[in-house]
Amino acid sequence: MSRNTKINILLLVVVAALAVLPLALGLGDHKEEPFTGADGEAETAITEIEPDYEPWFSPLYEPPSGEIESALFSLQAALGAGVLAYYFGLHRGRRQGAERALKRELEREREAESVSGGTAGKSPTEQD
Repeated sequence: MSRNTKINILLLVVVAALAVLPLALGLGDHKEEPFTGADGEAETAITEIEPDYEPWFSPLYEPPSGEIESALFSLQAALGAGVLAYYFGLHRGRRQGAERALKRELEREREAESVSGGTAGKSPTEQD
C-alpha cells in the first residue's frame, strides 16, 4: 500500500470519527435542540448576557420553514464544493498537461538526436 493511500485512509477514518463520536458520546443530550447551528448558540448566549440586546441587522430573506432553510444551506454547500472541485480539477489537469507536454518534448529531442547520430544542436564545425 502506497504512502498516499495510507494517508487517505487515515483522513477518512478521522472524518468518520468526527461525524460519529459526538453522536456516540451523547454530546448535546442535555440541550433541548442538541445540534443547533452557531447562529442559534450565539443568539442564546447574547440574550443570556444582555436580555435587552437588539440586533443591528435583520436577514434579507427569512425562509418560511426550517426545511427550506436546511435545503438552501445544503444547496450553498453543494455549490461551494462544486466550485472547489472545479478549481482543483482544473489545476491538476493543467499540471498534468504541462508534464505530458514536457515528456513529449523530451522524447522528440531524443528521437532527433538518435536520427542525426547525436549531432542535433551542434554546429557543422563541432560535428567534424
